[in-house]
Amino acid sequence: MNATKSIFWLALGLVCYAYILYPAALWAVCRIARRAGGKRATRRRRGTPVLPFDCPTVSLVVPAFNEEKDLPAKLSNLDEIDYRGDRMEVIFVSDGSTDGTDALLAGVCRPRFRFFRLPSRQGKPGALNRAAAAARGDILVFSDASTILAPDAVRNLARHFGDPPVRVVCGALRFSRTAESAGPEGVYWTYETALRRMEARIGATLTASGAIYAVRRACFRPLAPDTILEDFLVPMTARRLGYRVLYDPEARACDTAAATVGGEFTRRARLAAGSFRALLPLTRAALSSPAVFWAFLSHKLLRWLVPVFLLALAVTSVALRARPVYGFALALQAAFYLWALAGLVFRERLRKVRFALVGYFLVAMNLAFLVGLARSVSGRQPVTWTRVNG
Repeated sequence: MNATKSIFWLALGLVCYAYILYPAALWAVCRIARRAGGKRATRRRRGTPVLPFDCPTVSLVVPAFNEEKDLPAKLSNLDEIDYRGDRMEVIFVSDGSTDGTDALLAGVCRPRFRFFRLPSRQGKPGALNRAAAAARGDILVFSDASTILAPDAVRNLARHFGDPPVRVVCGALRFSRTAESAGPEGVYWTYETALRRMEARIGATLTASGAIYAVRRACFRPLAPDTILEDFLVPMTARRLGYRVLYDPEARACDTAAATVGGEFTRRARLAAGSFRALLPLTRAALSSPAVFWAFLSHKLLRWLVPVFLLALAVTSVALRARPVYGFALALQAAFYLWALAGLVFRERLRKVRFALVGYFLVAMNLAFLVGLARSVSGRQPVTWTRVNG
């Protein structure tokens, strides 16, 4: 019985730490760092502005698989990018697309535009490796076919590379949302963005969004064919090698969220499988500094394991339910899961009710990580990707 109690309190403590105590501690550390460093520490870190005559050469890389629907907007967006035309090339790689993607890209006639087609699907790592091998720019800027870059996004990423130790710069991605995803995804992404900003202030940026980040071409290493989470591995590998990784909230891009929580579940399950598959190299890279390891352990590893802690919490609560404290805890958990179930059953009616679907979203995302863990252990997660619209 004592062991059961210990498991209950440990699981409860870890869940509370991952979602509440870590953000609070991170906020406190940032406040202390600001006060200790004075005015200079309060300024958001930015690179030296890139002037027209000293722009580094950039290769904008866009992998694509069956992106016929999104490509017209993406190609139009390229004309809006505020960067010297003779200093930026654009490389599209079609990963064995079977719709009209190849024909559309083959018909593009614009300077410094190149298109490569992989004859069969190799997954995103193969597409990125092909583009990086052909790139001529000093800086690789990675984006997605569905992502719309802000006009100054490339300039804001590139301005940091005047500092030699900087190897990776991560941009800020926001989502345009559908009726179902707007409430829960909006709450989650606001929370996640706040964590990323605070981690950046203490020099502990962990991950990029694959839709907008930049890497020195000389630092890029070919990705293994089974890589799923390249936008996490690339920054963390740079850290392991002793280089700097920055986050610039002014390098902005916009993408479309999955139309439903179910669609987001599919995406998260895939990302979770990649996270667990790459756990060992990510952990080694996180040891590069105490701040990075703290952020990795708290923001990533413990968060990935929250569904395991929730299961332990439920099982021990049932076993200890005869005691008032644990019975109350069981009742709270039951209420929470009933709220999530109501979100699933009545999601059409609850879409316009603020926060009504948050419980459903949280349970779905944690279940996705549980599924991802199972896929990682079984090796059943394919490396190829398909854009989630539903």
